[in-house]
Amino acid sequence: MSDLTASSSQTPINVRPALDRLVSLFGAVVVVVLLAAGAGLAYASSFIGNQVESQLSQQGITMPEAEATAKLSAEDQAALAPFAGQAMTTGAQAKAFADHYILAHMNAASDNRTYEEVSGEYNALSADEKATEDGQALGALRQTLFMGSTLRGLLLNAYAFGTMGVIAGYAAIGAFAAAVVLAIFVFLGLRHSKKA
Repeated sequence: MSDLTASSSQTPINVRPALDRLVSLFGAVVVVVLLAAGAGLAYASSFIGNQVESQLSQQGITMPEAEATAKLSAEDQAALAPFAGQAMTTGAQAKAFADHYILAHMNAASDNRTYEEVSGEYNALSADEKATEDGQALGALRQTLFMGSTLRGLLLNAYAFGTMGVIAGYAAIGAFAAAVVLAIFVFLGLRHSKKA
């Protein structure tokens, strides 16, 4: 009976400070992970952006100005206008050029037929038909559409990679912001554990 009385009169153990410290230390680990992720994403964003700019600038493409787009649709002109006269260095410029300049000219030349359609028509011709003026014109159109489709594909790849770089940049900002907010909570949690 005396043992029960003695044990009941002792001060109860307060586990709250220990729990606060444990949660805060776990939060600190997450802060480090977020900082590392943010650094990796920032590097990826910078690397991709530099590669896209370097590869596109090597092509020496200047975005078309008003006189070069005069015969295009209003939609195509509006898409190209913000970049008029600029050297192509960004994914956004590459997409505008591919979708609103090259494609517009390809569609105008082929009556909106694709390379696959024109190539099928050309391949269906006999050797004698290919030798005619119309056959040679169809062959030249086929070659033009092939080159246009290839260039569009390359430019749209640059756009896709450029977009991934932009997304990685935003993700880096988010990771750094989350790390800062969590670091504040870690600090408050450790301070609270000392007071408790």
